[in-house]
Amino acid sequence: MMKVLELRTASLLVGLAVIVALIFIWQGNAYALRMLAEAGCLAIVALGLNVQWGYAGLFNAGIMGFIAIAAFGSMLISYPVNPVFWQSEAPGWLLRMALIIAIGGAVTVLLSRIDRYGVPRRIRTMLTIIAALATYMMAQNALTPAAAIIEQNSGFIGGFGLPVGLGWLVGGVFAAVLAWFIGRITLGLRSDYLAIATLGIAEIVKAFLKNADWLTRGTLTVSPLPWPVPTPNEIGFVVARAAYLSITAVLIVIIYVLLQRGWASPWGRMMRAIRDNELAAESVGKNVNRRLLEMFVIGNFIVGVGGAALITFGGIFDPSGFLPINHTFLVLIMVVLGGSGNNLGSIFGALLVYVIWTMSEPAALILFRYGADWLQNVFNIAPPDDLATRALQMRVFVIGLTIILVLRFAPKGLLPEKIVKYE
Repeated sequence: MMKVLELRTASLLVGLAVIVALIFIWQGNAYALRMLAEAGCLAIVALGLNVQWGYAGLFNAGIMGFIAIAAFGSMLISYPVNPVFWQSEAPGWLLRMALIIAIGGAVTVLLSRIDRYGVPRRIRTMLTIIAALATYMMAQNALTPAAAIIEQNSGFIGGFGLPVGLGWLVGGVFAAVLAWFIGRITLGLRSDYLAIATLGIAEIVKAFLKNADWLTRGTLTVSPLPWPVPTPNEIGFVVARAAYLSITAVLIVIIYVLLQRGWASPWGRMMRAIRDNELAAESVGKNVNRRLLEMFVIGNFIVGVGGAALITFGGIFDPSGFLPINHTFLVLIMVVLGGSGNNLGSIFGALLVYVIWTMSEPAALILFRYGADWLQNVFNIAPPDDLATRALQMRVFVIGLTIILVLRFAPKGLLPEKIVKYE
């Protein structure tokens, strides 16, 4: 059985390599390298989602929100400094707002825990709500003049001009912190609450980033984002994209090795036990909610790093450009199609799905043009003028058809998780 699975894995990897080689021949080096670089970033995101869904059985329906907050964190760290902002009064107002949030947040947390001193629950809840509302109103009063000054004088706050790699790590931390807050609230409830919460938080994050002109320039976008390697304008498209692809490949290898070692350790066996039967794991003394929160945070840290790398490669931070179909459902398809619980399957699924997603448009356009020429020559029917638009819409159809075929003939994915038996 193991030999059959290994042969299947080798055959699928070789087949994918042949497809990629044909794309290089058909579309050229620059196009193919761009596709592979983006697919590599999404493979990192898929590895993070596999930690949550494949390792812990946690359904994250808001990947877009974690990618967006990570991309913002990366932009904030690596974008060049805006001297006009730092020479104005706005930094003082923002510091005041940060202090209000820190103090008010600490007071709110303390009030939520005073039940230890015999305070009735109703009074504790009322005091907590009052403290939270007071903190919000005071922080908003400090933010309003700061935002007005920033938008009138400097456009937005700019960044700190630090290395891009540090920005990716900070982006991962932003996503992990957001995951911690969500997980603390929802992981103790049924799993569907987590899906609802992540979906809602994703839209809230997008709306906030889109409307916070002082922080992100909103719909005006921030560009060009600095790269960790020389840009195409400096050394050419092919060399720059190849260098970027090399960095993402190194990240994939590092994350893959760490996850494989962790999954083969006692910690990994414990997580498999929790995923397969939470009640049995809890009955032997395992803190299920704490471990699930751990996996949720780790997974979203990896998602954040991959998402920050993906947006950096595009060169533009556009809050309106974060779409559920591109930044949530496509990643879910990658993990499910590749094989949840298998890190190699997630990488393979990311590459295969993105190749299908990217190449379905030009392939469909060629078929449409041949079909239109045939109809015109044989039946004298004039072709429609929007063939390119219709070809673009074929992406969703082709991906949907791929999912149906894979789930029909390989319900556990193309590279399913290997069942390891311990003596």
